[in-house]
Amino acid sequence: MELRQLEHFMALCEEMHFTKTAEKLRIGQPTLSYQMKALEDELDVRLFDRLGKKIAITESGKILLEHCKMVFANLESAKEQIEELQNVKRGKLVIGTLSGDLNQIASTVLVEFHSIFPDVQIQIFSLDDVVENVIQNKVDLALTLLPEKDERLTNISLYEEEFLLAVQRNHVWSNRNSIDLKEIQCIPLILNPIGHCFRRSLDAACITSGIQIRPIIELTDSISILNLVKKGIGATIISNTLFSLENEGELKALQIMNPTIIREVTIVHHKQKHIGTAAKGFIELLISYVNRNKLGAYSVRKLTSS
Repeated sequence: MELRQLEHFMALCEEMHFTKTAEKLRIGQPTLSYQMKALEDELDVRLFDRLGKKIAITESGKILLEHCKMVFANLESAKEQIEELQNVKRGKLVIGTLSGDLNQIASTVLVEFHSIFPDVQIQIFSLDDVVENVIQNKVDLALTLLPEKDERLTNISLYEEEFLLAVQRNHVWSNRNSIDLKEIQCIPLILNPIGHCFRRSLDAACITSGIQIRPIIELTDSISILNLVKKGIGATIISNTLFSLENEGELKALQIMNPTIIREVTIVHHKQKHIGTAAKGFIELLISYVNRNKLGAYSVRKLTSS
């Protein structure tokens, strides 16, 4: 069994077509067919069912495919570690974040990171589904909300905080300090779209409370949402951190009650991904930033009384 055979096997699993796979690999179709037949003979199993011109992977093929992924992931990890030993401070780091305050936090930490690792190329992307990008190995680390349990992921908890209702200072509710979740049905709301990481948390809380919300505007960009709230077009639900970062006196914060909506901010990375010196350094700087700025320790009552 050779690595090239396994590489070609994985390519065939992706295309599920001998001719297309052979063209992609720039080899002849008979060569590819011979390699797959040799692999099946060596393992004494059928890896694909041939259905005319179409093929379908068998259960044995699925098992081999999962182990192939692990083999090549381990080889890539070994390569990264060896390269890091040769030059610790060089390389590339790709960070994914949710839009809004988490993207701002990562961008702020970037300044300090660059002073320590000036030769490391770093990219920060604002994404709606950063966890899936971690799973697909498109980003090295993600700064996001605690995802559903997944054995492929490692989560490093940073802080917890409440979400609150943000309204314009002259809003009809601006003299209040708190509000029941069910009351938000009565006002125009500007929210992230369905499927957004935070929106899923909000919708789950609404379902539990037996209420339904219909926002008048949906946007992915949290800063744009707050700008609309400042103009009095509607209210929104945001984190304490984002409220503190963006409020310059135009907004009022109301604590949401019955139930309170809590988010846990975490750093996520793939368990099989090698976390090098640069990535560990970025994680340490994030933790230091959270501790220095006491994120998650904001008092909603303090915000609402100002």
